[in-house]
Amino acid sequence: MIRWRRGTVAALGRSWSGSQELDVVVDGETVRALAHPPLVGQPLVGDAVLLNVGALDLGLGTGGYALVVALPDRLPPDAEGPGHLVKARYTPLQAVVLGADEQDSPSHALLAAAEPLPGTPVVVADLHSSLPAVLAGVLAARPATRVSYVMTDGGALPLWFSRTVSLLRERLVGTVTVGQAFGGDLEAVSLHSGLLAAVRVQDAEVVVVTQGPGNLGTGTSWGFSGVAAGEAVNAAAAVGGRPVAVLRMSEADPRPRHRGVSHHSMTAYGRVALAPADVVVPASRAGAVDAAAFARHRLVEVEDADLRAVLEPWSRLLSSMGRGLADDPVAFVAAAAAGRHAAGLLP
Repeated sequence: MIRWRRGTVAALGRSWSGSQELDVVVDGETVRALAHPPLVGQPLVGDAVLLNVGALDLGLGTGGYALVVALPDRLPPDAEGPGHLVKARYTPLQAVVLGADEQDSPSHALLAAAEPLPGTPVVVADLHSSLPAVLAGVLAARPATRVSYVMTDGGALPLWFSRTVSLLRERLVGTVTVGQAFGGDLEAVSLHSGLLAAVRVQDAEVVVVTQGPGNLGTGTSWGFSGVAAGEAVNAAAAVGGRPVAVLRMSEADPRPRHRGVSHHSMTAYGRVALAPADVVVPASRAGAVDAAAFARHRLVEVEDADLRAVLEPWSRLLSSMGRGLADDPVAFVAAAAAGRHAAGLLP
């Protein structure tokens, strides 16, 4: 299940919040590696490292690194501080964090009261790559909007893995990691309590929910991590939010099942989401959406003629399956349209 290697750090590459790229020499060959210093300590040139090379050997597009498991000759000091919430539970790298909803947290009493959200727009997307486009749509319509990002555990578990989130820090009021995901400004046990924390603790006016980078799909109706987008709609409605669904759309994906409206959206929203949501449709692509597939929801057409221009300043942050704004604009326009609609629901 794990392909172990031992290597030596040859060079340090780029770094961002919680992540460090490395060149590591393994059996005379240099490989690309990634460390999360909050977990394993800060690697230095010359350090011995233990690696998990499974994702590297598989050639994964998003997570195709050799991952640093430990610096065996220079272990970091023991972590100190409050917290009893264990994430990535019962794996060798389980992390103990302070949950916003646990008894020792300053926000425990606030979240224990479980007051429902006041109809807060909760924008739900299948793909992590939708996050900056949703945010662009919100802020273009209402520039001072307080937006929080809640990351679920369908993709990467450490939020630190996301370069996108690192670059968006100044545009977000905060981040929350839920389930087995960790590394957010706030930690929460469930998506439900994470949504409450985003609004009650971080004072968000709009919440965006996606899985982390590196979604998993099998080409089957139910075997993809984005099916949880439907459960996120249910969670948002259960805690008093107003779910706003981003359609996964593409005009450039080589796989027919993702052309037009992806089968992921049809399954997640059309079959899994039992609570009604605002399913946002770019007006220019209204003909591509089968209304019967989303019968329990409200289909909301949003004018999108100017959204390509709105997204241009964000283009360096926009990449999905290796395609940018110029390659597959509808993928990002659909997300920005959902953000525009969410902003329009606010006073």
